[in-house]
Amino acid sequence: MMLLLSIAAATELTVWHSYRGAERAAFEAQLSRFDEERPDLTIQPLAVPNDSYSTKLESAIPRGNGPDAFVFAHERVGDWKAKGLIAPVEVEEGHHPATVSAVTWEDETWAVPLAAKCLALFYNPELIAAPPETTDQLLSVETDAQFPIAWQATDGYYNVAWLHGYGGGIFQDGRVQLDSPENREGMAFVMELAQRGPQDPTGALVTQLFNDGQAAMAINGPWFIGELNVPFEVAPLPTVSATGQPAAPFLTVDGVFVSAHGTNQALAQELAGWLGREGAEHRALVGRQLVSWLDAYDNPEVANDRVLNAFRDQLDSSVPMPTQPEMAATWEPMARAWRRVMRGAHEPDTALAAAQTEFSIVTRPPPAEANPVPYLVLMGLVATGLLGWFARAVYRARRQISAWRFAYAYVAPASIAMTALVVTPFVVGSAVSLFAHHQGDFTFVGLTHYADILFARDWPVTSPQSFWYTLVVTVLWTVSNLALHVTLGVALAMLLREPWVRLRGVFRVLLILPWAIPNYITALIWKGMFHYQFGAINGVLGWLGVEPVSWFGSFSTSFAANLATNTWLGFPFMMVVTLGALQSIPRDLEQAAEVDGASGWQRFRHITLPLLKPALLPAVVLGSVWTFNMFNIIYLVSGGEPDGSTEILISEAYRWAFTRQHQYGYAAAYAVLIFFVLLAYSRFGNRVTGQKVL
Repeated sequence: MMLLLSIAAATELTVWHSYRGAERAAFEAQLSRFDEERPDLTIQPLAVPNDSYSTKLESAIPRGNGPDAFVFAHERVGDWKAKGLIAPVEVEEGHHPATVSAVTWEDETWAVPLAAKCLALFYNPELIAAPPETTDQLLSVETDAQFPIAWQATDGYYNVAWLHGYGGGIFQDGRVQLDSPENREGMAFVMELAQRGPQDPTGALVTQLFNDGQAAMAINGPWFIGELNVPFEVAPLPTVSATGQPAAPFLTVDGVFVSAHGTNQALAQELAGWLGREGAEHRALVGRQLVSWLDAYDNPEVANDRVLNAFRDQLDSSVPMPTQPEMAATWEPMARAWRRVMRGAHEPDTALAAAQTEFSIVTRPPPAEANPVPYLVLMGLVATGLLGWFARAVYRARRQISAWRFAYAYVAPASIAMTALVVTPFVVGSAVSLFAHHQGDFTFVGLTHYADILFARDWPVTSPQSFWYTLVVTVLWTVSNLALHVTLGVALAMLLREPWVRLRGVFRVLLILPWAIPNYITALIWKGMFHYQFGAINGVLGWLGVEPVSWFGSFSTSFAANLATNTWLGFPFMMVVTLGALQSIPRDLEQAAEVDGASGWQRFRHITLPLLKPALLPAVVLGSVWTFNMFNIIYLVSGGEPDGSTEILISEAYRWAFTRQHQYGYAAAYAVLIFFVLLAYSRFGNRVTGQKVL
């Protein structure tokens, strides 16, 4: 019996992927076919949400809980090889060379390529007769559409093709070189081309413009096809007239990786090779994938597919996405560079120089390792002192504890939950702040992160990326919001309690709706309303004869956009609190004051407001803490623009954790500092209100 169990375990393969729709159906059909051809094998496919895919892989594989094989984009090869997550594999001849190059790192192949994705030129044949073949033709296309071309012009991924066409790129001679002369020329061309497209374009806007016939061309990838409901054709991107080189977009290759910790590596390798070879035609026809196996294009059905073959032609002029770990740290600096030039704040040379500087700071070497002994001694002394204080307090209160033991039993579940969900994560996060994270390794650095943050060692104090600048913005953000929340909330509550206001119940329900709707939905709606060309707010301004405003082009307007959005979300809470408190205030007091000749303002100031304070002040303290950490609004509305100047502390901590080389220790130090700022504020609030709020 034990032998049979061991055989069953040895012939079971777990395969993870993130495909959806037709791609998932085609891929899992091929897994089933491979499974059927081997009676002694059982394949367990698992579709993992794309957002959490890489995190789950990095957590599960080292602990032996991950898949035997998994499908993922090739960009993480260098990082995963350094972390020991993947095993080298053999790749047969017959795959497109660019796809094999993509999965090659340090002269070894680390995945079997399945399919590729890259950008190409979509065009509406009813609006232009033929696609442009050169950039000169692209700039001179005549069409009846409002915009000759639309694409996400502030996204570096969509623009790097032109940098490559001018001979530039992200890496040169094996190192990141963002401010090269070739990149400056490519950026200047993109600025010229952007004048023929919409301003502040998003993916949703590009889709809408193309479907509505307002854009004759669009630069996009194969995922764009499922969103189209108009006639379209696809062609390779034009050749750069100035250099004679084709515009070369980044190439992303989906490959089958074999886990370095899997128990069936040989079988997983066999499956990977089979999927890349035998399953290619089915995935091309059913999953509509740009497969890497070249023989698949000899199939008549594949050969007659104009869209697939257009992407196949673009595949020859594409550049595999760099797999170096430094690549991930270039996206944020380059995104800021593109936004600076698109809004006219910088020329390409200064924008790229700033991006290079930001990249250098973010990828600086980790701090030197510190001696943990003094910290352990100090922690031991503190722990001993706390235990002694606690034991002494328990001993002194032993009679009260015994008398109220049933009450302690009632609050025990809440105490346990608070310890597990609040105290323990905080302690762990505080411990993480003492370590530097680099390529999967944690090094003890003591209080270095705190010193770097508080003494502005990385960024000047006046830089939007410094802690002190962000703290000032966060305080300004909190105070401005609180002032508007309280003013509007109290004013509306005072109005809605008046008996002469008809339909008061209806108005109360309507005014609570902004608070009831999830704030991320509201944030996205308001962001669309602030769009330069198609936003409702600029539409109203234009109707009034006012020039449209580039809301995210300066600090003042971007801050105002965030403030307006959060005010819409925050005033209902203050209104509800005030309405409740007003119910307990006798109208006789105000009527008596009115008889004595007091004005409306005097009655509010000397009677109503003092009686509102016991309920309103705790709400103000709570509201200020919520606003201080209102991540969603900053992240979704302004995105910190321009140049990170509207970031608040919590969003800046997020950037350090997830967009700047995963510097978890640095981000944790930010979080601890935020905690102490709020702790000091809450203690101050307790003194002001005369009661314990937090």
